[in-house]
Amino acid sequence: MVELFETIKIWFLGLGENYGVNPIIFGSIYVGAIPFFTISIAWIVRNYKKGKSIILPSLSATLFFISSYLYLIIAGRNVPIWVYVIVVAMVGVGAYSTIKKVRGKIEHVDAPADE
Repeated sequence: MVELFETIKIWFLGLGENYGVNPIIFGSIYVGAIPFFTISIAWIVRNYKKGKSIILPSLSATLFFISSYLYLIIAGRNVPIWVYVIVVAMVGVGAYSTIKKVRGKIEHVDAPADE
């Protein structure tokens, strides 16, 4: 079992060498952006409640949402086209899910208090 784990680890880290992307940096950006993305979503809802513009917090949320993929696009070289297709699909599904989540929070804000 240890040999299998070691083989997978070598293969995974080898991908970074082949494509110019450090998987540790990619993963760190991906995980590190999560709290900032969550804060940005809360900022959107707070601004909406106060009647302020949600443009800046929306841009912030978008940047944190795609930050690790931006690293892949900027640092990567010779990355197969199917990887970009998967990234675009993941961003699309994630964006759809996030929009539904934000709309749900906004509807909760707009709902009368006695419900």
